[in-house]
Amino acid sequence: MKSAKGLWILLVPLAGFGLWSMLASPRALLGIDPGPLGMFALVASTVAALLLLSRTPRENLDRASPAEWKAWLGVGFMLAGVLYFLSRIPLFAAGDWRDPHAGAVARNLVLLLVVWTVLSSVLAARWKGRVQEDERDRDIEASAVGWGRGALVSCVVGIAVLLGFSPPARLQWANHFMVANLLVFALMWGWLVEYAATALMYLRDRRGAGS
Repeated sequence: MKSAKGLWILLVPLAGFGLWSMLASPRALLGIDPGPLGMFALVASTVAALLLLSRTPRENLDRASPAEWKAWLGVGFMLAGVLYFLSRIPLFAAGDWRDPHAGAVARNLVLLLVVWTVLSSVLAARWKGRVQEDERDRDIEASAVGWGRGALVSCVVGIAVLLGFSPPARLQWANHFMVANLLVFALMWGWLVEYAATALMYLRDRRGAGS
């Protein structure tokens, strides 16, 4: 148990370094481009955290459901993606896939979505038959999925309205590259809201049970 706690402590600064290098974008760190290194650190820390979580017995998770732990990890991962996108919007408006910097950012965003989708599927398979869901878990999951779907639909509708009702003179920024990345952002936003709703509902439920 102590070794597991030690691993969690090590994963926090690793994830923090990954997020810092993605958002701050320093040009060089000890002569090395930290961009790819930061992406690797963020993905590696998330993979390690999910694997550690999948091997931890439920009774050792501080009374929290594995779904709640997964939700908190999802919040951190998707929040990193959303912040990364928002910090790179000027690149999307001014460039396209042929721009090495804009192309790298777009590939990183798609990679984040792919990695999280694969990790979630793998984690679900590892927990199958080991983690028993109760009625509370199913109710929270259903409510959170509704919140996430609503956020995704609202974001897509907002993009459609913006593009459809804005004068052409004001849509110089809306090239095909920007629109493609806005759709990726919509997926990340939907997942972020879903995981945040899941985590907050578990937190509220646990506090209500303890009072």
